[in-house]
Amino acid sequence: MKTITRQLHVGPVAVGGGAPCAVQSMCSTDTRDIKATLAQIQALNAVGCEIVRCAVPDADAADALAAIKAQSPIPVIADIHFDYKLALRVLEGGIDGLRLNPGNIGEHWKVAEVVKSAAERKVPIRIGVNAGSLEKHLLEKYGHPTAEAMVESAMGHIRILEELNYQEIKVSLKASDVPKTVEAYRLLSSQVNYPLHIGITEAGTIFSGTIKSSVGLGILLHAGIGDTLRVSLTGDPVDEVRVGYEILKSLGLRQRGVNFVSCPTCGRCQINLIRVAEEVEKRLQSVDKQITVAVMGCAVNGPGEAREADVGVAGGKGEGLIFRKGEVVRKVSEAELADALLEEINNL
Repeated sequence: MKTITRQLHVGPVAVGGGAPCAVQSMCSTDTRDIKATLAQIQALNAVGCEIVRCAVPDADAADALAAIKAQSPIPVIADIHFDYKLALRVLEGGIDGLRLNPGNIGEHWKVAEVVKSAAERKVPIRIGVNAGSLEKHLLEKYGHPTAEAMVESAMGHIRILEELNYQEIKVSLKASDVPKTVEAYRLLSSQVNYPLHIGITEAGTIFSGTIKSSVGLGILLHAGIGDTLRVSLTGDPVDEVRVGYEILKSLGLRQRGVNFVSCPTCGRCQINLIRVAEEVEKRLQSVDKQITVAVMGCAVNGPGEAREADVGVAGGKGEGLIFRKGEVVRKVSEAELADALLEEINNL
């Protein structure tokens, strides 16, 4: 059962309070390059990204972000570290959210200025704790970055905002270690009801990063923890969004695009199933229909899986049966399987 947290809004996107877990990513472009950043945001939007974050290392990036925000089709969050003036600058520019740790901003009056400006504009602040950058006193206390140390860090930042009567708060507790990340989120979830942004940080390339993220986020989401997520991959952020939706889809929490089923192949298979499956999956990336498509290789499990799908293929010897809504609609050669399958999908 999903943990019901306080609800806030990042632009028009509801976060927490039982809203669907929002999928977000972060631009890899130089924020000062407005054209390139907007192009990447458009690409992310096309695959369903609901919130995007941009780095703000200096005043030029802060000014550019105002222009980016004005043209972005999705809400934009500014990633701020240490400099309260940059936070004030992006708030004045109309940003939808801040990623900012108040304990790292400096004197109390600087935090108060940022909070005052954010409150006037109803802009939420995400506290982002990372195992790789914990405060020195916590490392001395715990010896190394532990889940308890991460939670203590988060609670310290939360208290600063609460003392300023500010509760438009999201929190993340990220580490590259999956068990540590899961433990940290479980601990914090039992102590606060602020919405949680979940992720495995520095997860790796699209192969290793997808595996780590799927395991870690899958455990948390199945336990009802997580109001937004980012899959952190060393690669194209578009892939982060696609993987994020696949994780949610596998748990029955969100449905975007096609649910694709294919068998692992075996010695019974008499078609080049890998080629067919890869071709079909690639061509389905642009299809946003909430359907199940099955590509199966032999007569043992193939007909059953294909029949249960909205559209499916059951392979034979150099050919295959095309199923639609449980019925065989035609038999085609192996070379025609992908085209025939896509044709039936388009006819749905």
